[in-house]
Amino acid sequence: MGELTGYAGIVTGGSSGIGLDIANMLAFQGATVYIISRTGKVKDGFPDSVAGTIHIKGDINDKAAMTKIIAELADKHEGHLDFLVNNAGTTYKCVAQEVPEEEFDRVLDTNVKCVFTMSQLCYPYLKKSPFKGRIINISSMSAHLGFSLVVPYCTSKAAVCGLTRGLAIEWANDNICVNSIAPGWFHSKMLDEVMDDKRRQQILNRIPVHDFGDTKDLGAMAAFLIGPHGKYITGQDYALDGGALAFGY
Repeated sequence: MGELTGYAGIVTGGSSGIGLDIANMLAFQGATVYIISRTGKVKDGFPDSVAGTIHIKGDINDKAAMTKIIAELADKHEGHLDFLVNNAGTTYKCVAQEVPEEEFDRVLDTNVKCVFTMSQLCYPYLKKSPFKGRIINISSMSAHLGFSLVVPYCTSKAAVCGLTRGLAIEWANDNICVNSIAPGWFHSKMLDEVMDDKRRQQILNRIPVHDFGDTKDLGAMAAFLIGPHGKYITGQDYALDGGALAFGY
């Protein structure tokens, strides 16, 4: 506890699920966490934010608004920020041959372009971090594996891994580390609502540990990468998946 005391930064898409648990864990470790989401609050049915989290209503697709918000947040912390967690994302479910062009563009814009833009906008403030600035992008198993009905999503998450490596190398001497986390199958309200027993068993059979993950572990990984023991780690994609990516057949 307390390893992130004095740190301040941003988590996007933190009104529920993975983003909220990451934000709460970072705040639990002592950080001041600004959660940017379209709702500007925790969604109904999800646990409350912990002390140290501040919700801000904003659309990451609005570059002008993000420019203003990020500058205002940095001003509160002597002109610097210490971390950015690019968690916000979207998908579209459809067979590949019927995906509308506008939906493909929407998924790529949110999952890739906005990640790049948020990183660009935070760059001058992360560069000034006394702790060494950190960017964590949320990738996915679908960055490495093909899944039916979500080809735009798979495409976008593979791009996130490429973006992570590129920024890590280019900003290695600018006081910034850039990594990504690839979640596997985690317990969530959404998962319980959409998964029947047959699908659940199929997924568990594909996970070597035969269990779903706890999203708090994603927060712990993010806290480690952002904290004092993560300053020599950059350009990596960390799979928290119970061994799913390592499993052959």
